[in-house]
Amino acid sequence: MGETRVVGQWWHTLPDGRIQCDLCPRDCRLHEGQRGACFVRMMDQGEMILTTWGLTSGLFVDPVEKKPLNHFYPGTSVLSFGTAGCNLTCKNCQNWEMTKSRNTEQLSKKADPSEIARLAKKSHCKSVAFTYNDPVIFAEFAIDTAIACREAGLKSIAVTAGYIHPEPARAFFPFIDAANVDLKGFSEDFYYKITGGHLAPVLDLLCYVSQETNVWLEVTTLLIPGLNDSEKEISELSRWIARNLGLDVPLHFSAFHPDFKMLDLPPTPKRTLSMARRIAMDEGLHFVYTGNVHDPEGGTTFCPACHSPVIVRDRFVIVSSNLDENSQCGSCHHKIQGFMSSLSTNPSM
Repeated sequence: MGETRVVGQWWHTLPDGRIQCDLCPRDCRLHEGQRGACFVRMMDQGEMILTTWGLTSGLFVDPVEKKPLNHFYPGTSVLSFGTAGCNLTCKNCQNWEMTKSRNTEQLSKKADPSEIARLAKKSHCKSVAFTYNDPVIFAEFAIDTAIACREAGLKSIAVTAGYIHPEPARAFFPFIDAANVDLKGFSEDFYYKITGGHLAPVLDLLCYVSQETNVWLEVTTLLIPGLNDSEKEISELSRWIARNLGLDVPLHFSAFHPDFKMLDLPPTPKRTLSMARRIAMDEGLHFVYTGNVHDPEGGTTFCPACHSPVIVRDRFVIVSSNLDENSQCGSCHHKIQGFMSSLSTNPSM
């Protein structure tokens, strides 16, 4: 447990003396000394405390495209960190050493919010990303860090599955500049069986972020063979995004690799990602990407008006850019949505 005892928000005392966590739809009810399903929120002396405030499993400098965010200061670096635990139980988790950790030895580094901001500036990062495990479970720590980052002139990024109640979401996202929300599938059956959660709260969160905040939003769906990769489900997911989030919200389809409790399934074929990308674009989405595979076309940003490439990527590397100083397509001057100014002044990156 961290040396600083921090009492969390979003909980209440029950008549029987237990407390209920009101952060996410799990609504964990805890006895003294008991931790929630996420592992990091615990009842201590009758209060909800945060056991990982000020601790991290590591700090790493990444390209922003790795989050993945392709329209939020592309080509810049981010300082990434996470803690331990998660409020979902995804059988395919690819960060399971952190998210499923029940050992605070995973949290080997102390990380005060101001120190994180200082390290990000020292590392010439544009942003700090809360990632690896889900930041909603350490929302108070993430908010404190985002405040320190904002004071230092840095942006804050949340990489999240979006499994959070509306009230804490409305407290969390005003401090976030960009988010990639992991929409894990588009059926309640998949969510319940594979993630241990429910679909509706995630869709509600996506609508809130898109429609009621200034957060730059991108969405990622990991396609798992035979579970959430049917043409019907991909079409329904893409159509929902188009209708509820808008045509300019970037959508990333990522390849599954066998891990954790899903070692018996094959990796996602590249053709499945290409098929998903085509379906989403047929539904009208302007920016659809593929991830976890080598696919230069699936990593390239195309102008939705004239279809010429405006940012050519090879994995996380930007090969070339055709954006003018106003973040417009250099061929037809169509405005490319997002925060693209990092490339506007460096068109030859």
